[in-house]
Amino acid sequence: MTERVIISDACVAEGAAWLIDTTPEFAPIVAQLSPLPLRLKPDGFAPLLHAILGQQVSVASANALNAKLLAADMTTAPRIASTTEEHLRTLGLSRQKARYAKALADANIDFDALRDQPTDAVIKTLTNVSGIGLWTAEVYAKFSLGRADVFAAGDLALQIGAQMIFDLPERPTDRALRAMAQQWSPWRSVAARIIWAYYGSIKQKDGIF
Repeated sequence: MTERVIISDACVAEGAAWLIDTTPEFAPIVAQLSPLPLRLKPDGFAPLLHAILGQQVSVASANALNAKLLAADMTTAPRIASTTEEHLRTLGLSRQKARYAKALADANIDFDALRDQPTDAVIKTLTNVSGIGLWTAEVYAKFSLGRADVFAAGDLALQIGAQMIFDLPERPTDRALRAMAQQWSPWRSVAARIIWAYYGSIKQKDGIF
């Protein structure tokens, strides 16, 4: 694999400098909010399961579910595979997410091999698993594998943040934002960090984030 991988704050700073040259609107945000967050996470079964739990719920709710699974020693593929959906539901998972957790455990993903695969192949492998959509696969590639050129255009915060930064008349759709993000390649993951940082700073000021 020859794709750029983000491994340090220096990588993020390099990407931000490139983006400022191509997209001047990013300059004041980077100046105000640097250093941008690295946001790297471990890879493997447990982080991906946590990402699935975080789909369409708040961060607090996802963390609470994850804490229950940790307490019950239910964060590995063998443990999830050996239990029932009914037991997972007693730990707070919805019927749908219990089914997704079981599907992930049964998928037998080679997480070590994903580290060396192209991002497109990683996303294809992950989205073939029931319950893993494009957003979850892209977030995993971005933060657990450190891929530098991934942009989860379906993320609501990125859509709202882009609307504010670029003074768009309406919140861009997934398709529109994905097209816009092409200009930020090969540093789309850093562009996402900039937009997320801006969105977070605004929402903190508003007492919402």
